[in-house]
Amino acid sequence: MHSVRYDYHRSKNIVLLLLLPVLLLWTAPAQAYKHLERPDIPGLVVEPDDAIQRLTAKSAALIEAGTGKVIYERNMNERRYPASTTKIMTLIIALERGNLDDEVTISSNAEGMEGSTLWLERGDKVTLRELLRGMMMHSGNDAAVAVAEHIAGSVPEFARLMTQRAHELGAVDTNFATSCGLPDPDHYTTAHDMALIAAHGYSLPEFEDIVSTKEATFDWVHDDTHMLRNENQLLWLYDGSNGVKTGYTDAAGRCLVSAARRNGIQLVAVVLDSVFMWNDSMELLDYGFANVSAHEAVRQGETVSYAHVRSGKTSSLPLQAAQTLMVPDISEQETKPVERVVELDGDIEAPVRQGDVVGRLILRQDGRDIASTELLAARDVDQKSFFHELGKLWQQIWSVV
Repeated sequence: MHSVRYDYHRSKNIVLLLLLPVLLLWTAPAQAYKHLERPDIPGLVVEPDDAIQRLTAKSAALIEAGTGKVIYERNMNERRYPASTTKIMTLIIALERGNLDDEVTISSNAEGMEGSTLWLERGDKVTLRELLRGMMMHSGNDAAVAVAEHIAGSVPEFARLMTQRAHELGAVDTNFATSCGLPDPDHYTTAHDMALIAAHGYSLPEFEDIVSTKEATFDWVHDDTHMLRNENQLLWLYDGSNGVKTGYTDAAGRCLVSAARRNGIQLVAVVLDSVFMWNDSMELLDYGFANVSAHEAVRQGETVSYAHVRSGKTSSLPLQAAQTLMVPDISEQETKPVERVVELDGDIEAPVRQGDVVGRLILRQDGRDIASTELLAARDVDQKSFFHELGKLWQQIWSVV
């Protein structure tokens, strides 16, 4: 157990002092940033045709999450350290392989992690869901290790799963050696890879809810308030912001994977080794929303297909879209046709009730699934009975007579 417990109230003044340089960076330099054309930063090279000259990040990428299309990039395939943005992949593996209601017991290995922590202590028991939320809000390295050990038995095995899944998602220039993001020569990624990884996250249940939580209270937080506050300031500063994760080490510099949704458009922006990561990220998102529009491809309640119903009084069932689906159009990029794909959960058998979920509608563009929604039964279909069949036979005989 820790000999000194974290005292929130005693630390308020210390935290304010630590935040003072950040506040200064956010005011005077941020004002200067607005008038900056091409920043004079050691090691930063800005090409003449770069669409956002004043960006201070050495690597950056902006994509539309559904299609994966790149809207802006600067050295997006250059290998860099991801710092704690690593935890986005940790979250994804946990969501895809774990049971969020599982109780996780904190090990001595997790308790002793260096860097940012949630002040977890050996023997603490926390549900996986709460552990993931705390990990993403306050960048807990101890939580990331606990998650890895719970899912895979060890950090190295969990890192192997992270790398394997990243490559499956197209992030082939990425290799993970840790679940938390502390520096390691074999732990690297690219801005484009991190954008692809985060974009995939938004297709998973609970991902958005976890990465967009601003504040939360947990019994296991060792101070009187039991409260955590998200370190991602864009959740307060940027309209539509819904994620995702900050990161910093001396080796990686300031890193931020950010995201925002407006009018059915989900953007993901990545800045690695940035001087003004908040400004850079907002600049990227503004650029994206200025260059991406969306049109309605499917309307909520629209009948999109018909399905056969076995043993029903009627054999044909109209299927309706549960939600409106929007398709993005990116300026100066070719828009390819969108295919509607209907996937049923299996054979549909009567009785069926209006509103029953019977499958999914997927919008597919250029071989990639870009949006989906549930398919609902548009009406009731009762099961046919012996007397129903006898009545139909009688009607047929009577019509002949």
